Amino acid sequence: MAKSQQTYNKSEKEKKRLKKREEKQKKKLARKAEAKENPGIQFAYVDHDGNLTDTPPDPSEKVEIDASTIEIGIPKKEEGDVEEFDPVRNGKVSFFDHSKGFGFIIDSENNEKYFTHVSGLIDEITENDKVSFELEKGMKGMNAVRVKKI
Repeated sequence: MAKSQQTYNKSEKEKKRLKKREEKQKKKLARKAEAKENPGIQFAYVDHDGNLTDTPPDPSEKVEIDASTIEIGIPKKEEGDVEEFDPVRNGKVSFFDHSKGFGFIIDSENNEKYFTHVSGLIDEITENDKVSFELEKGMKGMNAVRVKKI
């Protein structure tokens, strides 16, 4: 009895497989028929703005570019281009949990909120303290380190 049940399942699976194959073939033929009715753009050109179009570009608008003038990378800074950047920022402690050892500082310039950990503190801080700090890249974004009370 178990053997006949097993062969019945096999034949059912085979029927399903064949039915899937037929449906796939029908879909393929339908796509081909649709492509013949509506061919779309057979050959595409790129115009001077970088858009795809079905008309070839006008040769009179062609612009010659000297490849040696194209700069790849960041241009080197010269002596007079030195940008002064003060790494020390000022802010206010919005939250600090002493039991967990972390908190958040809001930058006074751009109102960004930065995470700070007890390991990055120089002075003991509490909520609403005015502080100075530096930023350092952390695992989830920028972290406030070397935090001092002002």
